[in-house]
Amino acid sequence: MAYKRILTIQDVSCLGQCSLTVALPILSACGHETCIIPSAVLSTHTGEFKGYTFRDLSDDIPMIRKHWEQEKISFDAIYTGYLGSAQEVGYVLDIFKSLLRPEGLIVVDPAMADNGRLYAGFDEQYVKAIKNLCAEADVLIPNITEAALLTGREYREQYDRAYAEELIDGLKAMGACDVVLTGVGFDGEHTGVMVSSAKGTQYYKHRKIERTCHGTGDIFASVFTGAYLRGRDIFEAAKIAADFTLTSIKNTLDDPEHWYGVKFETVLPELIKSLEN
Repeated sequence: MAYKRILTIQDVSCLGQCSLTVALPILSACGHETCIIPSAVLSTHTGEFKGYTFRDLSDDIPMIRKHWEQEKISFDAIYTGYLGSAQEVGYVLDIFKSLLRPEGLIVVDPAMADNGRLYAGFDEQYVKAIKNLCAEADVLIPNITEAALLTGREYREQYDRAYAEELIDGLKAMGACDVVLTGVGFDGEHTGVMVSSAKGTQYYKHRKIERTCHGTGDIFASVFTGAYLRGRDIFEAAKIAADFTLTSIKNTLDDPEHWYGVKFETVLPELIKSLEN
């Protein structure tokens, strides 16, 4: 296996098992040299916690980029998640242009919304800015809410396959090459991922677990990126990511006090094993 260098740009939630505290260990477990640019530092994630601290690190990003350019540092892949502000989107676009190796991979998780609404601190200006980032993606990984916001479609809690495919078509019209749409369920009992690539559109589902779990989107996107960068087919990478996310949720179900994230760390050996098969 080739040793790849990946840069991931997203926030640090100091507690909460999401963003960089998920991406760094998972990508490293996948066998990649993982470098980071933190977009912001929060004391916790924004889901259900009250009074969390937030420090915007936007001003640091151009300085980090400039230093790396001087050192002639480049990356095989760049994967973006939660960004702290619309201003940072422009800085990330500059990083795509200057630090990504020829034929390098861009994976964008437009982490900004779920369950029909934007995360705290985001507004329509941010949605407009993030569209520019999504247009550059080789692989775009939104959930249903994010896809609806990005394409200007009505958000629906109940929908059919035609609606999901309409969202995907809208995302591709924006410029994204391939789309992995997450949280897709048509019958109320299952959820899964719909993958649209040059090979067509494929759907992978599993039984839905009725528990809200924070950080699972970041787990999925990180595992997907790690597996895809190892050369797995895009649909296979999505299946591996979905299975590991489900395993992480199941690993947490017996602990009602652990509501703020999922216990992915203790099942990382299973991820490594699945990548070696």
